[in-house]
Amino acid sequence: MKINAEFDQRVVVHSAELEWLASPMAGVARRPLDRVGGEVARATSIVRYAPGSHFSPHVHTGGEEFVVLEGVFQDEHGDFPVGSYIRNPPQSSHTPGSEPGCVIFVKLWQFDPEDRTHVRLRTDHMQAVPHRDLPGVSVTPLYTDPLESVSIQDWEAGAELNLEVPGGAELLVLDGSLTERDDRLVQFSWLRVPSGGRVQAKAGSEGARVWLKTGHLADVDQQVERVSQA
Repeated sequence: MKINAEFDQRVVVHSAELEWLASPMAGVARRPLDRVGGEVARATSIVRYAPGSHFSPHVHTGGEEFVVLEGVFQDEHGDFPVGSYIRNPPQSSHTPGSEPGCVIFVKLWQFDPEDRTHVRLRTDHMQAVPHRDLPGVSVTPLYTDPLESVSIQDWEAGAELNLEVPGGAELLVLDGSLTERDDRLVQFSWLRVPSGGRVQAKAGSEGARVWLKTGHLADVDQQVERVSQA
């Protein structure tokens, strides 16, 4: 299966407008944003757990990264409310579910295969810091390594970001709205900009809160190859 699999192209998806598609696990549905592969896939999705739903215990051979958008995600490592950021590296395992129900933004098979760094952050317990170069922008750093950088950013009304992204970028609007080129992105809209591109965005009148990841698309061909060999 291929969805938005042309990684040299800019893509915008307004995920709230997509239908929910049933997953193989009862009570768990998803809205695919990009995907290469079948049930084992390099994939970016919005995933919804109905109240009381759970996945079976499983290993994330290619790693899993996600942000909790609604409700409370749960596994044996704890309860993770809205704003939590989790990285389960390659070869890690868990038993995910949600008694109250939740919605998460998930990325699969997008790790360095040697990465073994677990990250479990409650951003409701973290303090954003003003961006050193961009007026009206505050940043909550989530993860950085030589390949990528991940953060949550709070933009005041009218704040602007003009960013070259030699390794590509993805942006998910968590709250508020922004414009990027000729597109207006609202809550849970998703933008992918290819390697060598540029993000040119301006927050709307209510400001914006965004999840931003840069650098990782420089390795996209290898990510796809690793899935094909799994």
